[in-house]
Amino acid sequence: MDIDLTRTFLEIARHGSFVAAAERMHVTQTAITARIQKLEGHLNCKLFVRNRAGARLTADGEAFILYANQMLQTWEAAQRDLPLPDGLHNVLHIGGEVSLCNPLMLRWVSRIRTTIVDYAVQAEIGSGETLLRQLELGVLDAALVYQPNYWPGMQVEQLLEEKLILVRARTAEPYVYIDWGEGFRQRHDSALPDKAKAAVSFNLGPLALQYILENGGSGYFRTRVVQSYLAKGVLRRVQRAPEFSYPTYLVYSRERDSVALQQAFALLRELVREDPDWSQRWDPMI
Repeated sequence: MDIDLTRTFLEIARHGSFVAAAERMHVTQTAITARIQKLEGHLNCKLFVRNRAGARLTADGEAFILYANQMLQTWEAAQRDLPLPDGLHNVLHIGGEVSLCNPLMLRWVSRIRTTIVDYAVQAEIGSGETLLRQLELGVLDAALVYQPNYWPGMQVEQLLEEKLILVRARTAEPYVYIDWGEGFRQRHDSALPDKAKAAVSFNLGPLALQYILENGGSGYFRTRVVQSYLAKGVLRRVQRAPEFSYPTYLVYSRERDSVALQQAFALLRELVREDPDWSQRWDPMI
């Protein structure tokens, strides 16, 4: 399997030059040209138009980028997973958004390994957009996201309903803006136009929470994450502040469904039902 043809194509598309691709891949320009000619022969179409400025994609080249990325990601996933460790029959590839990695993803992986003992687990943490893209490409079996896409053949299940609430530490200022995604941004800016621009902002909830705990201030957080802090009086809920719905969804392709995957989903639903305290305490001694 000559995956180097695909890598070469993507390098040229990324940098717009056969010369730059040759330098980055540490081969001669002649070798780069030969690879593209071979790839074009396999596809029976022209992928690049070369000129003095470099190389630009043809319409067929633009269309091939999607397939090239999919092939490369699938190949790299296969290299990571194979050969399987002794005693394991397959791999479950699951993903979750960063704010869900502790504790939900962490506990889900632990529960899978203690229950489905003949399966390895590959866990991927990333943005919702990245995870959904990997689902579409077939790199992931399932993902936990906040804003799913509804594609043909894609199963979307609302796993839990949660709210984003405004809480404060010992002081209400500064207001810390946490970017919970496009849907939140639109609703937040409509409800609180005076807070659309903040002096401090984060795109990661746990980091924003740690900042407020150490420095004071206020911001919007998931109810399960701040529950114990509210109970202990470390944080206080801001009264008469707007609340925003923020459900979590389990998304997977029906084509990749399996008995093991359904068993993993059952374990996930059990975790959601049995443990409502999701405070972001990475150190168990805290």
